[in-house]
Amino acid sequence: MPLFALLLIGFFAEIAVLVAVGNAIGGLWVIALLLLSTLVGLSLVRRQGAQTMAAFRESVFRRQEPHQEMADGVLIATAGALIMVPGFISDVVALFLLFPPTRRLVSRRIARKAEAAALKFEHERRFGAGQVVEGEIVDVETDPVVITERREIR
Repeated sequence: MPLFALLLIGFFAEIAVLVAVGNAIGGLWVIALLLLSTLVGLSLVRRQGAQTMAAFRESVFRRQEPHQEMADGVLIATAGALIMVPGFISDVVALFLLFPPTRRLVSRRIARKAEAAALKFEHERRFGAGQVVEGEIVDVETDPVVITERREIR
């Protein structure tokens, strides 16, 4: 649900910016700017994608794990999708992802969050989520017919 709300807010923000820019410079100029930004953005996506693919091949050739190259590829693909969305805000975010220093910052932050989630998952897998089903323990010596168990749900 938070993702849907974020997308909805982004959609309305894009429309508000398009209307504001359209009122300032005119509708035809807005369309021309959107087309120009799409063409420039796609050429940047193509160039950055080719550089990332070359770096990926090089790290595989050296028998190194291409973690950063894979993250760069995903972020460049995201930037390509954002470039295709008509709007100035999405174009700015896409350019932010296409710029290598900022892309590294974003990929490091995503990697830290993924590592924390993986550690939490591993901890819950090993030790359980802490959910215990309460039950009654009956001493076998006092009543040998009735035996109940206490089980933990993982």
